Amino acid sequence: MAYHTFMKVLVTGTHFTPAVAVIEQFGKYHEVELIYVGRKTVMEGENITSLESKILPKMRVKFIALITGRLQRAFTIYSIPSLFKIPLGLIQSFFIILTEKPDVVLSFGGYVAVPVVIIAWLFSIPIIIHEQTLVAGLANSISSFFADKIAISFAGVHFNNKPTVLTVNPLRNEILKVNYKTLHKEKLPLILVTGGNQGSHIINVAVESCLKELLKIACVIHQTGDSRYKDFERLTYLQNDRYIVKKFIDDMGKVLSMVDVVISRSGINILTELAYFGKPALVIPIPYLFADEQNKNAQFFKKLGLVKILPQSQLSAKILLANVKLILNDLNHFKKEAKCAKAVVIPDAAKRLALETILLAGQKFKQCAKE
Repeated sequence: MAYHTFMKVLVTGTHFTPAVAVIEQFGKYHEVELIYVGRKTVMEGENITSLESKILPKMRVKFIALITGRLQRAFTIYSIPSLFKIPLGLIQSFFIILTEKPDVVLSFGGYVAVPVVIIAWLFSIPIIIHEQTLVAGLANSISSFFADKIAISFAGVHFNNKPTVLTVNPLRNEILKVNYKTLHKEKLPLILVTGGNQGSHIINVAVESCLKELLKIACVIHQTGDSRYKDFERLTYLQNDRYIVKKFIDDMGKVLSMVDVVISRSGINILTELAYFGKPALVIPIPYLFADEQNKNAQFFKKLGLVKILPQSQLSAKILLANVKLILNDLNHFKKEAKCAKAVVIPDAAKRLALETILLAGQKFKQCAKE
């Protein structure tokens, strides 16, 4: 393999939030050149552009869209076409690796990362994977067989009896560097509703159904996401002095520093950010993910005092409103409990993971020099 004046790092995966944090860290090292291999759209059947394809070019990171398939846990009209895309992903990954000649691959999991990792292994390129959650995801479980190093966010996560290094989950600069002044003018509590980058239709509908009553007791910032359900377009018409609707939130750190309570899914990235700010949350875990990932995340952070869990099977406008009232009626207690969760957050996690990646590539350099 030819070597470069700069160390070339290929970053891949569908878990974009921690990837951004590490990419920001890599930007501090002038000797590192970055490329990112990811998805062009967020889901099959929906022509919605992925955040990585929009954000990375603005960060001056070369983005390469990969077309590949995934193993779906529920059979849909997209299941069989998706399987046929897997060989295409391997072929495309082969030419990406052959053309770009990266010195190291850093994978953040997800179906896009698997073919890239496999082909990188065939080219003897060192591979490090990062697992954000409390349980090993399916894609990372497959990729771990080919990885040289496995970084984890929580102690006790295991991968095929392979050694791991604890780096914790990286936080983006916008989370670490914020203005902590409360900006909302109303004397009511401020609630953030978010279903993650893609939003959550079921949460959006529940909030919409109890919005009139909810706005009597709180102000709300509602991040709807972008989907075929057109929740953003519909809810925009309901905006007023107490209700702000956004498709995406660019300044999440600023928003999280302002709010009193969060209603969200229980993805590990939002939970890590909530723990950093010590913000109490009502979480509705996605019930159908691999290894019941989000419910396990929620149970872990519930023990730390950060979250109250509302199962999706019980979600309705009435029950959502009742749970919000319960938290707001004892808000000081919930805030005090939530602040204890910050103990699991390490602010320099992105730096740790970036240095582990550079170290792995450096070990490969030394090995080749001896040969």
